[in-house]
Amino acid sequence: MKMNPFIGTGVALITPFNDDYSVDYQSLRNIVDYTLQNGADFLVALGTTSEAPTMNAQEKANVVKTIIETANGRCPILLGMGGNNTAALLETIKNQDFTKIDGILSVVPYYNKPNQRGMKAHFLHVADVSPVPVILYNVPGRVGVNLQAATTVELAQHPNIIAVKEASGNLQQIMEILRDKPEDFRVLSGDDGITQPMMALGAEGVISVAANGYPKPFCEMVHLMLEGKNEKALPLHYKMLKMNGLIFADGNPAGIKALMAHEGLCKNVLRLPLVPVSDNVRQEIENEYKSI
Repeated sequence: MKMNPFIGTGVALITPFNDDYSVDYQSLRNIVDYTLQNGADFLVALGTTSEAPTMNAQEKANVVKTIIETANGRCPILLGMGGNNTAALLETIKNQDFTKIDGILSVVPYYNKPNQRGMKAHFLHVADVSPVPVILYNVPGRVGVNLQAATTVELAQHPNIIAVKEASGNLQQIMEILRDKPEDFRVLSGDDGITQPMMALGAEGVISVAANGYPKPFCEMVHLMLEGKNEKALPLHYKMLKMNGLIFADGNPAGIKALMAHEGLCKNVLRLPLVPVSDNVRQEIENEYKSI
């Protein structure tokens, strides 16, 4: 049986920046505490939502260190480690200090658009080299190619590949994975807006952007679904439905940062090429937050 501590709500943490675009480590500590105190089950460092591509190596190391130190053993930590140069990624994994890191989240290689055989070979190499368990991350809207259900199920046979974060939005594909996967392989939602229906189908949690900004109701919904209390979770799902769309209406993490700035959790600052949401979207987000 594969060991897998990643169940329930994982928060794909934002990276807060100061007005001069430096990393705001104090706000990052506050956000880690805020999410854990409101029900988060695990944290994701350097995921897509963190704006990791805009950070240098030292900043990335400092962000990971800050998250680990602030979490202080309260939850498992998942580290984003992906790339489209397999050899370079393997070297990065070999050189990474995995102290207090419980797994890696590795995205389908982007831009160079590998076929299914290429994706499979890439992830098998990653899983062979990684000293911690691997969660696959399928997000065709970002990377340009889709990790098909059959390929995911084949990769699930590897003893060090424990789950997939499915952000294809394709429920047919997700159901095929859930039907055919090994019993000890988990499916996690990669889309906040369809987390509840995915869990109704058999997914066991989510890696969430929304839980940065409104962790309490979101985590409550996920925990109710884990307990099989669909009738109690469903009203929460619909209560958050509009907001779950609004935070992505003008890009991620621009939407969630606009909300978190409104809450006083961070400044509304992103690094280029990302920019804050439009004034119209920001106003919509702030208005909708009143009803969550």
